[in-house]
Amino acid sequence: MNRKFLGGAGALAASLFVALPAFAQDAAAPVPIPGNNAWMMTSTVLVMMMILPGLALFYGGLTRSKNMLSTMTQIGAAAALAMLLWVIYGYSTAFGPEGNAFISWGNLFLAKTTPDSTAATFTNGVVISEYVFISFQMTFAAITAALVFGATVERMKFSAAMLFVIVWSTIVYYPIAHMVWAGQGLLFNWSPAALDFAGGTVVHINAGVSALVACLILGKRKGYPTEPMAPHSLTLTMVGTGLLWVGWFGFNAGSALEANGSAGLALINTFVATASAGLFWMLAEKFSGHKGSALGFCSGVVAGLVAVTPAAGNSGPFGAIVLGAVASIICFFMVSKVKPKLGYDDSLDAFGIHGVGGMIGAIGTGIVYAPSLGGPGGADFAMGPQVITQIVAVLISVCWAAVGTAIAIYVAKLVTGLRVTEEVEHEGLDIGEHGERAYN
Repeated sequence: MNRKFLGGAGALAASLFVALPAFAQDAAAPVPIPGNNAWMMTSTVLVMMMILPGLALFYGGLTRSKNMLSTMTQIGAAAALAMLLWVIYGYSTAFGPEGNAFISWGNLFLAKTTPDSTAATFTNGVVISEYVFISFQMTFAAITAALVFGATVERMKFSAAMLFVIVWSTIVYYPIAHMVWAGQGLLFNWSPAALDFAGGTVVHINAGVSALVACLILGKRKGYPTEPMAPHSLTLTMVGTGLLWVGWFGFNAGSALEANGSAGLALINTFVATASAGLFWMLAEKFSGHKGSALGFCSGVVAGLVAVTPAAGNSGPFGAIVLGAVASIICFFMVSKVKPKLGYDDSLDAFGIHGVGGMIGAIGTGIVYAPSLGGPGGADFAMGPQVITQIVAVLISVCWAAVGTAIAIYVAKLVTGLRVTEEVEHEGLDIGEHGERAYN
């Protein structure tokens, strides 16, 4: 069962060792395998590429031109702030050496981590450098915080966004990451344990639900939905989509924590689930009476990437194809039918794609994990109990994210105020918040 687990500072890692030649068997500590370290450093950089420039271009292209730079700046600054918080106390809160079912502690400022510290992987006796693991997980914390702003762009103050990142990361992201991925975590120790290979609950449900709550409290953009608010550059959105897809291989295959067969499985699933989803979104457009669009293809690609994230190493390739197709069709229905009917202003469909796609992927993982469907589950795998666990994990993530986001948003509202003035919103946040334009 592939689940992220940090053991570098915990009891498990202390008991692990790497198989060494006979003359070196008395080595006191496990030694990272250079190939695994190299793969994880590569994966970390790939995830960083997903944020800047990937997500920044994807989101930026979907906004109006007067808000292009403000959108990209919020993405970049949110990620940078999340990285600093991760080093100061985030890593300790999510993966510290001591803890309970909800949070951990004991490694503030990474004071207990050295270049010789190690983190356990899934293979007994195999480790990677802890600094590499910390950096890899840091990129997850950074992109999850940035994803939320897809629902609030074009109207939220920059100062409010930054304060939101601090509060939200502390009370929402770190506890959910701990519950799902840390050795002491609530859902890690559930029976059967929740399956989340690379972040269906921790990243996508978390960010998507948080985005919905944030946009509901923030309110609609002026003129929504009567005024035209079409994307100003689908070219840049397509470029961002490509960068997201490439970077997602680090996101998913890197979550194996080793350069092994599980990483290979996650690699091929990230190809085929995404390809399936991109094409099925365009088919859904066609069957609904519209032309298959570039925006539809990009939206489908992201929906497929989101859905396969928890299943990347927990599904066979055919299961991933089906999961991508199902998620794409349902997400299309959410953003094209349900959102207009309900009238909420999720600007760039962060909830409709990440939230809904994450739920489909998380629950679907309990199905596609079955060996009868080509998944890697063992002979004793029971689909019913696993699906129930997946649903419980989804519900806990939804509730925690919703309540925590409401708290974070209201803290920002109290301290800085949430929205820019009507004048700034009309002129554009590029000039009003940052004093510059994307295009002259």
